[in-house]
Amino acid sequence: MMRTRLTLISLILLLSTAANAGSTVENVRIWSENDKTRVVLDLSRSVDHNIFTLRGPDRLVIDLKDSRLAASLGKLPKGAGTVRSIRSAVRSNGQLRVVLDLTQVVRSRSFAAGPNSEYGDRLVIDLTPAGSLQPVKRASEGYRPGRDIVIAIDAGHGGHDPGAIGRRAKEKDIALSISKELARRINAEPGMSAVLIRNRDVFVEHRDRMAIARRSKADLFVSIHADAFDDSRASGASVFALNLVGANKEAALQMEQREKSPVSVGGVSLHDKDQVLASVLFDLSQNAALSASLDVGAKVSAHLSKVAKMHKKTVKQKELIVLKSADMPSILVETGFISNAAEEKKLRNSGHQGRLANAMLAGIRSYYYTNPPTDTQIAMDLRRVPTKQVRHVISRGDTISQIAERYNVSPAAIRRANKLSTDKIRVGQTLSIPVFIGG
Repeated sequence: MMRTRLTLISLILLLSTAANAGSTVENVRIWSENDKTRVVLDLSRSVDHNIFTLRGPDRLVIDLKDSRLAASLGKLPKGAGTVRSIRSAVRSNGQLRVVLDLTQVVRSRSFAAGPNSEYGDRLVIDLTPAGSLQPVKRASEGYRPGRDIVIAIDAGHGGHDPGAIGRRAKEKDIALSISKELARRINAEPGMSAVLIRNRDVFVEHRDRMAIARRSKADLFVSIHADAFDDSRASGASVFALNLVGANKEAALQMEQREKSPVSVGGVSLHDKDQVLASVLFDLSQNAALSASLDVGAKVSAHLSKVAKMHKKTVKQKELIVLKSADMPSILVETGFISNAAEEKKLRNSGHQGRLANAMLAGIRSYYYTNPPTDTQIAMDLRRVPTKQVRHVISRGDTISQIAERYNVSPAAIRRANKLSTDKIRVGQTLSIPVFIGG
């Protein structure tokens, strides 16, 4: 009896250990193209990870919880691009540490990718030289040098589809009003222009909204909505990007449809490509678009939190059809709960609508001053020498570091240009911003 009991306990412990086991790194892939280096860790399953950089010498460290290298992996690949070499070790706490020895200071961006038709779970790390501009994915080719960054603004619902209904307002009307406010502000922004998916009370099919954005050669798709819930106490704004379930379903659909009708991604036709190449091209474009969506969504969420209560401050991911463009960053903004009487009153107020639009523009502007597509006027202005002076009026919540990030300059450069001995600033103060990239 005792032996049976001990055996049962041992079996339970074994099963518990297996259930909590981490991941195996089954392969490490690396390649470099156009100043961008991508490292992909192929995993047996998704795993918690942490990434940070170290200086002297420069290296990027990836810690994977309770993980190990597959015995079949053999040697790690040689370096490429900004990666001089790759090495690994298992730490005493059970974490697998993968170290990328770098040739220079880099900016890093990482994201988890779920299984597709070719690969299983993956951890993707993108590296770019710290001094270089990072172009986001574009909807199509054929841009003119010095062009505007194009933002497609999609007012949710419309026509026969009212969306959520509050006591005195319909979601479709709130979304259209805020979208028009955002478009007006974007069109007044140097180097940017807006395209309204709908500018009146009509319904547009979801995939047609994405098609309009592509025809307009949009760099970013922003869908505006108002939330609702059975509990009238629910409140706050949220920002969404596509989740991996939705991304994988869209990839499968596009791979199936390409046999029947032309399908392209980033201006490249997939119709005449073999299955493996088409899948790889689609996957690369989709992962880049999703990564950029999360980045710009985080900027927009941070600025919205300054003017509105947030239902959740981090970017949420969900399977939403209007976010499924594989070659264009896409976010959806829930501006508040129309089912909450106090929040509905705010959403109907033109002043609050303007503040929401200003916050969204600030987030978009912050992202694109760090990541402008290389053929845009903003990118050309950032590269131009001599330095271009920009005047910035301090708003409530501004900090020197946030302003520096927005205009892609260092805090020290702002302090020097304005003869500041500290980072103390005041609302209404005007700063001279030396906008340039030296070189």
